[in-house]
Amino acid sequence: MNARTEPEEAEEPEESEPDATAGRTARPPLLRELLLVAGLFLVYKFGRQLATGHTGEAFRDAHHVWDLERTLHLPGEGGVQSLLLHGDTLVHVANTYYATVHFPVTAGFLIWLYLRRPAHYVWARRVLAVVTAAALVLHLTFPLAPPRMLAGTGLIDTARVYGPSVYGPPQADHLSNQFAAMPSLHFGWALMVAIGLIAATRSRRRWLWLAHPALTLLVVVGTANHYWLDALVATALLGVTLAVIHPPHRSRTTAGRGSEKLLPVDERELVGAAR
Repeated sequence: MNARTEPEEAEEPEESEPDATAGRTARPPLLRELLLVAGLFLVYKFGRQLATGHTGEAFRDAHHVWDLERTLHLPGEGGVQSLLLHGDTLVHVANTYYATVHFPVTAGFLIWLYLRRPAHYVWARRVLAVVTAAALVLHLTFPLAPPRMLAGTGLIDTARVYGPSVYGPPQADHLSNQFAAMPSLHFGWALMVAIGLIAATRSRRRWLWLAHPALTLLVVVGTANHYWLDALVATALLGVTLAVIHPPHRSRTTAGRGSEKLLPVDERELVGAAR
């Protein structure tokens, strides 16, 4: 009896210690990651500026997208916007969500993965980089005016009317390219955040993270910043990228009892991050 009990007691630290060591080993150097992420962001921001000035082409493409959506019998963007316009508070919240949630949530997602799931961080960073690069190519080759600019749709620019707005007049806006509606990186990044957290955690409630891309979709469509097709194209790009760049596999150690004992701590951290 003693001979069987002692190995079991000695196995528990052996299950948890390799996890911690592996996490420290797999975590990339912080300075390098900060420079890499900042560099990718700057390349994307400057790259988007190359697509500015194609106003006529952007509006022609917008009419084509609008007509294609009607041919495909997709639901009208106006139906979602009418729901937001039932009260000033609701539409103001939607505009605020669009303006303030996109970058902070994505940054928080990457920071949490870097600190708690380094292997998943490397995977998620690669996926986001590829999707963003593909989106930049589409922005350059297919300039697209958002539905809020398209006359005859019955849609309004909710950010301009109700605030807050992150965009100025297109001809005077030198910080962003407003003719880069397709694909919607607001939705693409939000969907990746949900998928990444579902893949990196084990809580039964982790599927609730899908509420983030669902809410983002309603916001970007309801505020007339994106078409339904913008989100569909973003989903397709993300799907192809995920088919090529696979998430890290769970080791036997990670799936063992040692990691399950740490699970409640991770769950509490994720629930707190969602509030």
